[in-house]
Amino acid sequence: MGWVESIQQVISYIEDHLLEDLSMEQIAKEANSSAFHFQRTFSILTDMSLGDYIRRRRLTLAAQELLNTDNKIIDVSYKYGYDTPESFTKAFRKQHGITPSEARKNIGKINSYNRLIIQVNLKGAEPMKYKIVEKESFQAVGVKRKYNCKNGENTQGIPLFWNDVHADGTNDLLFQLNNGDIEGVLGVCVADAAYRENSLIDYWIATDYAGEVPENLSAITIPASKWVVFEVHGPMPDAMQNTWKQIYAEWFPSNPYEPAGTPELEVYSDDDPSSENCYSEIWIPIK
Repeated sequence: MGWVESIQQVISYIEDHLLEDLSMEQIAKEANSSAFHFQRTFSILTDMSLGDYIRRRRLTLAAQELLNTDNKIIDVSYKYGYDTPESFTKAFRKQHGITPSEARKNIGKINSYNRLIIQVNLKGAEPMKYKIVEKESFQAVGVKRKYNCKNGENTQGIPLFWNDVHADGTNDLLFQLNNGDIEGVLGVCVADAAYRENSLIDYWIATDYAGEVPENLSAITIPASKWVVFEVHGPMPDAMQNTWKQIYAEWFPSNPYEPAGTPELEVYSDDDPSSENCYSEIWIPIK
């Protein structure tokens, strides 16, 4: 099955089972993928988590039902997966800006999130510069935090993590320690088998360093891998985010590789992060 067909099949599966207790593992199985990898790919391509998409679709349908039927609000709340009318009202107001009662009275406007449709566009006109390298295992040292990908905690928390390491001087220390082949400071996304079952990742801010682990830092061993290394040019964070989208929307569908599932790297130089000439890289282990 092709890339586009598999994603579309997953969307169809979600829509057909939207009122059920959806299992992330079963959703990913429809795409012949691990739950972790599918959720990560979905969020990269759509800028929202899979959980966000399901919640927004349910609340969109709930609003339509309140507008078009006389069904009781409490019954609608249970139907769309909320244990209490209070939790339903809170989620409904967050999405639509009005309460279910106001929607029933046609007061205010509804924010409708429609079913995702995969469209095939002509892409690839902008070149992607990359190389394939093989590298032995190496040690990186730095700091880490744990995030949940299911609820989008990673997309909100990781930028705050970077703010913290810049503010407390850890970023500068990592640049000073860097003595390995990969020059710069690394953002390392790690999800072992146990983590994947629970949609958890460890995110490291670290550097390639050979030597005794400095005080207040921890070490991680990055396994030997074949890597595809993409150049990233432009200001952060947009350039990095746009390149990730290109990788999953264009490069992987056009090449005979898939992610190996081991730690991926974002490599940041000491260039001005707001500069159009800022250079960075994305390293993805492949098989």
